[in-house]
Amino acid sequence: MREWFVGYRKAGQPLTKAIRKPGFWFILILLALLTVPQYSETLGRPAFLVNLTDSLGLSRHALERILYLAPIIWAGFLFGMRGAILVSAVALVCMLPRSIFLSPSPADALFETGAVFVVGNVIAFTFDLLRKERTRRTHLATLNELSRASSQSLEVDKVLKTSIESIASAMNSESALIYLSAGDGSRFVLSAYKGISDESAAEIDSLEAEDAGPIIQSGPSVLTGDTSRNAGWSSLMPALESPKCILGAPLKSKGNILGLLFVVYSSQHEFSRDEISLVSAISNQIGIAVDNARLYEQQRDAAEQIRQSEEKYRQLFDDAHDAIWLHDLDGRILVANSACVNLTGYPLDELRGRRMADLLTPESQAVMEKFEDGFLKDPGGSTILEITLVRKDGRQACLQLATSLLLDNERPAAFQHIARDITEERRMKDNLRYYLGQVTRAQEEERKRISRELHDDTIQALIVLARQLDDLAEKSPSEERRQQMEKLWQQANAIMDGVRRLSQDLRPAALDQLGLLPALEWLASDIAKHSDMEIIVTSEGKERRIGPEVELVLFRIVQEALRNAWRHSDGTRCEIGVVFGESNVRITVCDNGKGFEPQDSMGDLVKNGRLGLAGMHERVQMLNGTLKVESEPGRGTKVTAEAAV
Repeated sequence: MREWFVGYRKAGQPLTKAIRKPGFWFILILLALLTVPQYSETLGRPAFLVNLTDSLGLSRHALERILYLAPIIWAGFLFGMRGAILVSAVALVCMLPRSIFLSPSPADALFETGAVFVVGNVIAFTFDLLRKERTRRTHLATLNELSRASSQSLEVDKVLKTSIESIASAMNSESALIYLSAGDGSRFVLSAYKGISDESAAEIDSLEAEDAGPIIQSGPSVLTGDTSRNAGWSSLMPALESPKCILGAPLKSKGNILGLLFVVYSSQHEFSRDEISLVSAISNQIGIAVDNARLYEQQRDAAEQIRQSEEKYRQLFDDAHDAIWLHDLDGRILVANSACVNLTGYPLDELRGRRMADLLTPESQAVMEKFEDGFLKDPGGSTILEITLVRKDGRQACLQLATSLLLDNERPAAFQHIARDITEERRMKDNLRYYLGQVTRAQEEERKRISRELHDDTIQALIVLARQLDDLAEKSPSEERRQQMEKLWQQANAIMDGVRRLSQDLRPAALDQLGLLPALEWLASDIAKHSDMEIIVTSEGKERRIGPEVELVLFRIVQEALRNAWRHSDGTRCEIGVVFGESNVRITVCDNGKGFEPQDSMGDLVKNGRLGLAGMHERVQMLNGTLKVESEPGRGTKVTAEAAV
């Protein structure tokens, strides 16, 4: 198919092209009719011509020379300035022999001949300028129409419809087609057409880029020839009814090929330079209009997506169960949802512009300012904190607040807060903690009572029983009887040791009498006696007595950690570190056992049967302290408890 595309040729065999036009033969006959009377004196003239020449003071041959202006001017109309010059040269050749050799007044005849040549060309040149000016105005009108149409509408379909009408009208063509790129540039899709049926358009709905290679590479190109007999062109555009001449031009914008324009003629047509320039200008303007329309559609689609996204966000924002508000860097509320009304008691119009400091307790305001300053220094991420809100009616509410920093062009613009009222949850949590604390205290008091009773009553009774058995053994006359008494005495001592150990486990006397560190040393020594573990107790800081409740909780945590290491870790060594700080005490229990995978939450500990660790967490919470369990399979376990004193 490419062999049918050729570049535009300037004139190309002008004589052959001229012969095809009927006007050429009319001018030739007119020249002959004017030349014969010049050299035939015997031919008569009509009476009105004789009277006209006599009244004007002209000779017969002078009038005949003036009539040569007609074919010269006519040639200028039909063939342009080149045709006028060529015909004037022929007329000059026809008139010169008469003027030089046969005229009785050669000077006058030569003057008249030259005047006819000059005047004819001047008139032809003037008409040629007028024709070019009219063509230029027509082209400008067409371009203005396209520009007006493209400026009135930014929709691709409307731009193409207006463009196809203007092209067909300006070029006087039977058909016009516009193809647009299908995206990757390898194929073009028929997007607008005029002069063909819908059925024909369906047959030529696409065009491969390789078939339009010369147009894409070289710009406007002309296809001529009998395309109905050309297999390649027929396969390219089978629906066109024997097109004789087609002008194709690319639709360009910013150096990119956006589509193709085809102007189709069913008869032979010679494209002038102005016509090709017009088609090139039209195609470029269509390309720019299509590019602008597509850009507008992309922006419109993006704006619609943003609008829908904003609408969905607004709906989620307004319908959210949690209170959401934004405030600027000065702390003034910019926007809030309806949940904020229920939370604060203020209407939305009163919330907007109100300072956040008016809604918080001084302590909570200080905490929030601290976190916000941290965000300003290191933007990114979010944090969760608990603050106390002061409602409009003066009541206070405990909030769980998620705070994040909003950026505008990578610069801090506002803070977004998402708050959930956890007042009831906090009250229930505090009540539960208080209940657990009371239960734990009751348990410890009961342990202390049982331990005291075991020590004061049971152990003392066992001591008396052991002494009585010893006395009976000494007074027994029979050796066999004495041995039985000794066995009973040993059993009584064993029971007494067990009860004493049980009493110490329930409430070690060293803890109440000597303090935390001696109690831990006793605990380590006692467990080391009954296990194969080496237990070391170290301390840092100035040893001192702390509150009995704190001592008891920390002792129970260490006791549970040592028992877990003894029973479950399979370790051989355990270290207990006690650090006495100015305002806190930190205890670390570290073993070299097999370790385990720590759980993420208290609920997981209870669910997986790790009740000892759960109890440790509950106890340390009674002191508002912290407990950290670090472990890894094969690398032991480290338990760290810290409490304020």
